[in-house]
Amino acid sequence: MDTEIILKGDKVIEQIPSIKDKALRINLNENIYGTFAEIGAGQETVRHFFRTGGSSGTIAKAMSAYDKDFSDSIYGIETDGRYVTESRLKKMLSHEVNLIEARLNREKHPNKMFFSYANTVATIDFAKQFKGHGWVGIRYQLDPSADYNEIIIHIRFKEMDARLQQETLGVLGVNLIYGAYYKYNDPKRLLRYLYDHLDKDQLEIDTINFSGPLFSEVDNRLMSLQLVKNGMTDAVMFNPDGQNILPASILYKKNILALRGSFRPVTKVNIDMYEKSYKMFVQENKVDEKNTLVIFEITLSNLRSEGEIDERDFMDRAELLCSLGHTVMISNFQEYYKVVEYFSNYTKARMGLAMGVNNLVDIFDEKYYRHLSGGILEAFGKLFYRDLKVFLYPMIDEEGQLINSENLKVHPRMKELYKFFKFNGKVIDIEEVDENHLQIFSREVLKMISKGKLGWEGMLPQGIAELIKEHHLFGYGETKLLEKTN
Repeated sequence: MDTEIILKGDKVIEQIPSIKDKALRINLNENIYGTFAEIGAGQETVRHFFRTGGSSGTIAKAMSAYDKDFSDSIYGIETDGRYVTESRLKKMLSHEVNLIEARLNREKHPNKMFFSYANTVATIDFAKQFKGHGWVGIRYQLDPSADYNEIIIHIRFKEMDARLQQETLGVLGVNLIYGAYYKYNDPKRLLRYLYDHLDKDQLEIDTINFSGPLFSEVDNRLMSLQLVKNGMTDAVMFNPDGQNILPASILYKKNILALRGSFRPVTKVNIDMYEKSYKMFVQENKVDEKNTLVIFEITLSNLRSEGEIDERDFMDRAELLCSLGHTVMISNFQEYYKVVEYFSNYTKARMGLAMGVNNLVDIFDEKYYRHLSGGILEAFGKLFYRDLKVFLYPMIDEEGQLINSENLKVHPRMKELYKFFKFNGKVIDIEEVDENHLQIFSREVLKMISKGKLGWEGMLPQGIAELIKEHHLFGYGETKLLEKTN
């Protein structure tokens, strides 16, 4: 009998089941039973279940309503006329689950856990201009008498070949179905397992939503954070209701005003900067107020605490920004030009960035662009070549002088470059600022909250201090608690 040899210094390696093993495990479970409906990239997911053996115990039906008229006849017509949408996917899932329930007698199948897997996908176009994207989801039971649960994701293909994209989709589909049944107890790990036997160069997942009784405790904003944290996507967005939203759909052809910050916590300065820059932005000739979107952006670097992301801290900030009715973006972009480049994927309309003097001075620091072959000029080409304006919020320096675009100091080598952008109207001052606001700093407010000091409430927008106290955000009340226990 062979004994496994373990050497000193060996590391534990997590055994990842092959795609065939995952499909086989599901096929051999006599209680997992459902349908596959795949549109736009062939029957790539169900193929794995057919080929691995034992599929008759799992597959009730496999179909592809590829023709648009057939698809509309089965699932209904979309109001926007599009087919690769979340709305279409949800209609597919609902329709197929309803058919299972209607056609399969529960008395005949008392132990069956029904599921419906669906995707609606567009692979790369002939001209290879659009790489393709799609919606993928599963609605399923873990108990025959229980309500259905749902996992829905949006993907973007990165490969340049339609056949490879189809194969990637098939692997992802098996990972999703397997994860739904065997990894549901740990949604964060389930997310990582979606990339089993896949590479991040093949596929981007930029939106995910869990729902149903199994996931009643899951905060989808926190799942969004995991997507960025794990390098699955560069940016995610969610609305004031806490729902993850697809960046492409909300940014498409919009005038965008973005404010970047730590918002730890959001202060009167942040809101004053937003209100005044917004008023200036919508007065621009090329800006349509009805088509304008304001985004509060938090970069991943601002979420780190001692090298690790403090998820509780993130949730505190998200809670406050949502309560004020704002759309929030979490990104992996440290440099501003990357944010603008990202927005430019979805819109050619005029954009605005609202920022403080220190942020603008940092933009003109060459050290941030040494990794670029074209250095700071390449970055500025990407930043200012677009139809973009910077709305600059002033600051007071150590000597009590008001600093704005007219008297700020950049590195001497960058002076002429700065003057060029200033002269061409790319940098505009936010005026009529309440100088009392310029004495407010998030880090000072945070320090006061954590140390139990008085007087920080007046530095925050209306209602925010109450929320912090009510929900014990940013460690509020912990100092008093410590004093009592000591």
